[in-house]
Amino acid sequence: MSAGRTLRIAAREGRLTGPTGSMAPGLLQANLAILPAALANDFQAFCAANPAALPLLARGRPGDPALPGLGVDIDLRTDLPRYRVFRHGRPVGDPTDITDLWRDDLVGFAIGCSLTFESDLVAQGVALRCHAPGVTCSAFDSRVPMVPVGPFGGDLVVSMRAIRADQADRAAALTRAFPQAHGGPVHHGDPAAIGVDLTRPIDGIGLTDILPGEVAMFWPCGVSMERAIAHAAPDLAFTHAPGHMLITDLEARERPLEPAR
Repeated sequence: MSAGRTLRIAAREGRLTGPTGSMAPGLLQANLAILPAALANDFQAFCAANPAALPLLARGRPGDPALPGLGVDIDLRTDLPRYRVFRHGRPVGDPTDITDLWRDDLVGFAIGCSLTFESDLVAQGVALRCHAPGVTCSAFDSRVPMVPVGPFGGDLVVSMRAIRADQADRAAALTRAFPQAHGGPVHHGDPAAIGVDLTRPIDGIGLTDILPGEVAMFWPCGVSMERAIAHAAPDLAFTHAPGHMLITDLEARERPLEPAR
């Protein structure tokens, strides 16, 4: 059994409920959005208009919780450690299973995640204090607008990693090789330049301190989907809970042959 499937089954059985940041090194991790079919085409177009924030890996079929292009026996209702439920654009809960809430008109979207490239950075000698069991990078709202499409819009959410200043160029170059996982950084240095307040991480999770000799580096983040869902305000929608990703069977540098259908 693949490492990805082993972790998905652990989530399905309730044995894995925490962040996935340092799990399954070398495998592609994915953000998740689940929306009513009436909004699916607009959301796909929104992803295409904002490819760094929302690199689309796969689109499911209405009512079907599988994404066979990303892994064996994937069930989007159970196979993430934790989900976020939205009613009319507002978050109302973070369950570990959404089977009882599933509907026949729901369409799943998998979006590449920057947690994918962290193990590669570490393997190439870039120091990451946020890459360890039970620890994750932090995410922040910015003032960088996304390109609106239909009812979807909002500002970009960014993930932040504190990188040694002498390794910043290397980190940027390495991550540009992962366009399916947000690619290179959108900013480094002064957080206020993009409207980020380091005292206000989303959900209060992740490392936010910058030590002497480090620089704050910011990448596009899949939590941007939450802002888009708030903008569109569908009656029901789901995402991953921040940091709690779908682990696929694909290698980190691998791209699905058919990213959308």
